[in-house]
Amino acid sequence: MPVALFLNDPEATIELGQILAKTLAKTPHPPALLLQGDLGSGKTTLVRGLVESLPGSDMAEVSSPSFNIFNLYPTVPVVAHFDLYRLEGMPPDDALFEYMDEPKTLTVVEWIQFLDKKHWPEEAIFLEWTPSDTGRSLMMHAMGKTTQGIIETLMRQLDQFILKAAELK
Repeated sequence: MPVALFLNDPEATIELGQILAKTLAKTPHPPALLLQGDLGSGKTTLVRGLVESLPGSDMAEVSSPSFNIFNLYPTVPVVAHFDLYRLEGMPPDDALFEYMDEPKTLTVVEWIQFLDKKHWPEEAIFLEWTPSDTGRSLMMHAMGKTTQGIIETLMRQLDQFILKAAELK
């Protein structure tokens, strides 16, 4: 079951990234983070909050990897940050599949909608940004049994962001 989240501003997006970092850093085999949203929706801001919260981040400069396709950050765990925006309609680099299969690497993929779903990993957290008049709305989907447990752990830390069913109507 997806979790509806609302982020008031970029600071809240960074905070969500920090919360994800704390939980995923404790996970022996972190699931991939698959990000889908329009330009300016907050995908790279979320990654910045995540990476800057991990050990080793002092050696990482987070930026959108649109032009070089991916950035590798020397954090613990290592973060492989892919941006598929320029690859619409083209196959991704083999490095994407290598990092998604690497159990000790946290793989983050922006513009995941440009990758055929048959290539998506079985275990992943799928964050789908949706249009909102104010702030940023997103749906968090758990893909896989292990990831479902991670989402349940995260929900205890995400109370301030979770939209109640009544607020969705």
